[in-house]
Amino acid sequence: MRTIALFLFISTFWSCSTKNSIRFTVEKDDGIFLTQPVGFDLTKAQEAQIDIEKAMVLFQEGKEDMEIPFQVDHEQHKIWFVPVTEKNNDGPLSYRLENGLSSVKSESGISEQKRNGSLQLGFQNKPAVSYRYEMTYPPNGVDSIFKKSGYIHPIITPKGDTLTRIQPNDHYHHYGLWGPWTHTQVDGERVDFWNLGEGMGTVLFKEFKNEESGDVYASFTAGQEHIDLKTKEEPQIALNEDLQVRLWNLNRPDRYMFDYKSEFSTPLQNGILFEAYRYGGGLGLRFNERWKADNCTVLTSEGNDRLTADGTNARWCIVSGESADGKGTNGILFMSHPKNRNHPEPMRIWPIDANGGRGDMFFEFCPIRHEEWKIEPNKKYELNYRMVVFDGTLQAGEAEAYWQLFAQQPKTDIINN
Repeated sequence: MRTIALFLFISTFWSCSTKNSIRFTVEKDDGIFLTQPVGFDLTKAQEAQIDIEKAMVLFQEGKEDMEIPFQVDHEQHKIWFVPVTEKNNDGPLSYRLENGLSSVKSESGISEQKRNGSLQLGFQNKPAVSYRYEMTYPPNGVDSIFKKSGYIHPIITPKGDTLTRIQPNDHYHHYGLWGPWTHTQVDGERVDFWNLGEGMGTVLFKEFKNEESGDVYASFTAGQEHIDLKTKEEPQIALNEDLQVRLWNLNRPDRYMFDYKSEFSTPLQNGILFEAYRYGGGLGLRFNERWKADNCTVLTSEGNDRLTADGTNARWCIVSGESADGKGTNGILFMSHPKNRNHPEPMRIWPIDANGGRGDMFFEFCPIRHEEWKIEPNKKYELNYRMVVFDGTLQAGEAEAYWQLFAQQPKTDIINN
């Protein structure tokens, strides 16, 4: 049963000031209503004679109309905004979009900038999610075969705790948040893009294809190459990947959300086979070194915990642990989109006695854990994930509400006067 439902009811009118407008409401049900981005189709604005090439303003209507920030998504032909909720308002939220000059100044602190070989997406004017596009080399004395670009690190909570880790001495090939494929076959030969130490393959950044930031989100699309190093003559590209990361403002100081979308294809004449294996693809995250068996927890959409979650399937999973100052908790809610392969998606979660009994934390959505996947040549494939990074706690009901909106965008209905 959905814990959150958004219904956009659209009506158009010509106001007394001869200004074209379009009005709509966001309807709340009896479940948990969390502030999340809402998308509105600009085609409907054009039908209402709004010139979307000119300046537009968005108002949340009430006793006093309030102008709220929005951002135009040219790729999806939408505007995105975050509803402003009131504790005592159980009814629908009403909005009006019209041409005009904005007078509102956003205080979201959403930003995007390149610094020291990383592209940083910021929240509250602080770095939140960073993508490493320059090469990172291993520590002195460690084989340079472990060098890497094209991964996300650090992921930082709103209060400043770093949740990711790279190049731990037990797994030098672990790089924050990343998603190489492990057991694959290229023309009958085994190629491993995950375990860099075997020298079979790697995944590297190639180029940025898009970068943008505004009042509601900041995003980038990075081209990445999955390189087969086993070919006799010279390395070959086994997969071309477009990785899109989008950081969302949620209008609250203790959480932010970001999307991780991987679109990939193979140029190889015979394609590539992803063998069934407990690691590989999807997305994997090596958590910070302070989380051990006694201070971090797991809860999945199916009710599994740290002891039982490994190898099971889930729509979402909350991983949380002790904060750096020892006075609270923080963590990440991971969500798998229902269109992903083998959704609800299999997971790899390290056992509580992993790494010599320390119980270090590793999480992965692994779509090929139980079933192989043949990637045909020149055909596009896609995997979509969403994460909420939080300080404090995030309850199961909230996780389900976040996932419901991720799973299905609001339905838009035109209302004829």
